[in-house]
Amino acid sequence: MTDLLLWLHIGFAIFALGPITAATMSTPRFIRAKNVGVLRYLHRTTRIYGFASIGVFLFGLLLGREFLGKPYLSVSMTLFVVAAVLLIMVDRDQSTAIRVLASENPDDDAKVQVGRIAAFSGVIVLIWMVILVLMVWGDPV
Repeated sequence: MTDLLLWLHIGFAIFALGPITAATMSTPRFIRAKNVGVLRYLHRTTRIYGFASIGVFLFGLLLGREFLGKPYLSVSMTLFVVAAVLLIMVDRDQSTAIRVLASENPDDDAKVQVGRIAAFSGVIVLIWMVILVLMVWGDPV
């Protein structure tokens, strides 16, 4: 059973976190290009894989239930929740950018959303890298 949980945890991490990272990190480029069609696609991708990333957390929780008192797991889970909150903020900013750019008002360029999405996406990637380090070099004993 542990092997299955590990495979599911790793599989969800690869197939959910990779696409969501690509979608959020490329969003600012398409906001600057004012490409609303691609922005809608990236927003939908962020939402779908955002929900799928819950599987990473759940299977990790089931896998590590014996070690929940270990600091590396507590820190990892806390960081994952922080990343999830930041993803919700990115999703909100993507929606705002789509609405602003679709209005066709030349004064609206969604520059605020470009900066926030870029910053939040970078922080999310750093959080996932820290979690990866904690999972690889954490104390499983």
